[in-house]
Amino acid sequence: MLYGMGTVVVFLTTLVLATRLMSVLLSRFSGPEPKGDSLPSQPSLASGAHLGRSVDPRVLAAVTAAVHTHRATRN
Repeated sequence: MLYGMGTVVVFLTTLVLATRLMSVLLSRFSGPEPKGDSLPSQPSLASGAHLGRSVDPRVLAAVTAAVHTHRATRN
């Protein structure tokens, strides 16, 4: 039992050390991190941006009715 537990402890310790070593090596040899200012801004879908596309009023009405019905039947 001690041999098995010792094997597991040695394996897990080796695994943690190898993971940390790989992390250090990757951060050292990877390219420079891109600056947040140089990236083009992407509008998020959650903010309501439609990227120039409009929503059909009939589709919007159907989705609104479906959400209202779902919320009414859920309670």
